[in-house]
Amino acid sequence: MTVLKMAIDMADDVHTLTRNFPKEEIFSLTSQMKRAVDSISLNIAEGSTGQSDTEQARFLGYAQRSALEVVNCLYLAIKRKYISQQNFDKFYSSLEILVIKIQSFQKFY
Repeated sequence: MTVLKMAIDMADDVHTLTRNFPKEEIFSLTSQMKRAVDSISLNIAEGSTGQSDTEQARFLGYAQRSALEVVNCLYLAIKRKYISQQNFDKFYSSLEILVIKIQSFQKFY
């Protein structure tokens, strides 16, 4: 599975997950988490538009930081009891793999 496909799938999964967050979080944690997870694939795509290797590496760095932001959102969500430990573990593991793949991809640039 490509890094971009993984990132897009992660975005869909996080959007589904946040539907269960409390309504008072819609303009804070829910919004932040959805924007951060969308940023992962958007930055991967933007960096791959035939730009220089330096630009590609820069956008992959943005994607990696966005993925780590989603991890922090997961920690907030579990602390506030919006998600189960099982969901936390599943998403954390998937994000860990995604970050490793992004880092591996960055090594080419």
